Amino acid sequence: MKQWICSTISLLKTVCISCVVLACSQLGAAESTTDNPLSTPTEDVPEELAMGGAKSVTSFFITSRGLGSGGNLGGLSGADAHCQALAAAEYAGDHTWRAYLSTAAAGNQGAINARDRIGDGPWYNAEGLLIAANIEQLHGPGNRISKEKAATESLNPVNGVGDTPNRHDILTGSQADGTAFGGDDGRSCDNWTSSAEGRAQVGHHDRMGRGESSSSWNSAHPSSGCSQQNLESTGGAGLFYCFAID
Repeated sequence: MKQWICSTISLLKTVCISCVVLACSQLGAAESTTDNPLSTPTEDVPEELAMGGAKSVTSFFITSRGLGSGGNLGGLSGADAHCQALAAAEYAGDHTWRAYLSTAAAGNQGAINARDRIGDGPWYNAEGLLIAANIEQLHGPGNRISKEKAATESLNPVNGVGDTPNRHDILTGSQADGTAFGGDDGRSCDNWTSSAEGRAQVGHHDRMGRGESSSSWNSAHPSSGCSQQNLESTGGAGLFYCFAID
């Protein structure tokens, strides 16, 4: 009888220990999902994309190279074509691409805001990581633009502060809310047609630098000019952001 009681107690201890281990493992998994923002549903690539749907996963990148003429990008159409060509080379040409660039009012043409050119989102980098779910998140504190996530069309990192050469000045011509500058100072190198006079507003993809707005991804400071040399002198290379509108 004593032996039976001891065996029963031992069995109960084993069952209790197993229950505790199982409960802890389930709790740990739940906490891991909650604490890790990349595991939340909004971070996942949509199922139709992940399963090989009609469109490629990539819908955001920084150009791996500029056009070599400073702020002269051939206007908005030239910049858009550059985005499209780079995307196509990485099997993402099935999207329609737009450069994140604003232009000032000129003649009968009103100002064009970068935020109005890029669709509604969501946007993912070439690794399938969410950059922003919509326009509001993109221009708010919830966007995920950083040196680690804001990569090129080939998923290569773009040099930032501390790298040689620094290339963190990304052309935008935009204010922090994604709109164009008013007045005579369009900060868009004559609407992206000049590599001589003027200057361009740039953002910092690595969110680093000096000054009050240095952490802004789209409106950190103006360049010292529009030539390729001017752009490089402050840590740029004539690169810009590309977004898929579909």
